[in-house]
Amino acid sequence: MTFTKKMMTATAALALTAGAAFADAHKMNPMVGGAEMSMDMNIVENAANSADHTTLVAAVQAAGLAETLSGEGPFTVFAPTNEAFDRLEPGTVETLLMPENKEMLVKILTCHVVAADVMSDAIVGMIEADGGTHAVTTLGGCVLQASVEDDMVKLVDENENAAFVEIADVKQSNGVIHVINGVMLPKQ
Repeated sequence: MTFTKKMMTATAALALTAGAAFADAHKMNPMVGGAEMSMDMNIVENAANSADHTTLVAAVQAAGLAETLSGEGPFTVFAPTNEAFDRLEPGTVETLLMPENKEMLVKILTCHVVAADVMSDAIVGMIEADGGTHAVTTLGGCVLQASVEDDMVKLVDENENAAFVEIADVKQSNGVIHVINGVMLPKQ
């Protein structure tokens, strides 16, 4: 092989390696709500950038949890979308956002938070190790039942409300977000 061909081959290999590294760096976090999710930002900062999580962000602020969820963590947040909140009874969100209902709002929101950094492969592993269903205890004291259905992680709260993880493994500086399509509620 001539020197020129060796250089071209080496340059091509280097370009492919750099391209693969660039692609890997950019596929690390999925887009959420039309926004890039930075691994250098915390849960609240990233959620605030998502057009799909404006209700969640408003609720976190009304509950006084923004500082906590901006803290060191680690936290795993099962983050309901605006559409998930819209599926609640009409007027529920507006009622929960009232200052006199802050305690209930905190309870509901913390039923979506785990004090650990748990990626989806770990959740699936725990589900498999437990024979198909794994109990997930949240900071709010709720116990969610995690299982896999149609190749998606499914969560069921203590009231039999179900939600699926629509976007998994959105890495944050202080944990991870899994976007879900339902709202988990404490036992009523």
